[in-house]
Amino acid sequence: MAKPSRYVAVSPTQRAGSLAEAQALDYLRSRGLRLIETNVRLRCGEIDLIMVHEGHCVFVEVRQRSSARFGGAAASVGARKQARLRAAAQAWLQHRLGARPWPPLRFDVVAIEGGHLHWLPGAF
Repeated sequence: MAKPSRYVAVSPTQRAGSLAEAQALDYLRSRGLRLIETNVRLRCGEIDLIMVHEGHCVFVEVRQRSSARFGGAAASVGARKQARLRAAAQAWLQHRLGARPWPPLRFDVVAIEGGHLHWLPGAF
């Protein structure tokens, strides 16, 4: 009987997403943000990067598009996605900090379009 493979197939889209997140992380670190956690998966949503910057807990959504057609990467973070990110951030903070006071929060977007990175601090 053959053993199941330990390797999981990764789609080209997943690979591109991982590369975009790594590029965003490098960029944000070069701007003084400190990493807390990556790829946090919760029932209510996923958070790409959780970082600290100037006393704020920063939740970062990374979006990549090959071009700005159809509104581009930043525009793809609509109201529904923003609500899921806020809910995920709240759940993460509740789990991490419990009843302790929460630091100021910020939601950033890193949009990568056609190889150009755009950081939008406090995007929503």
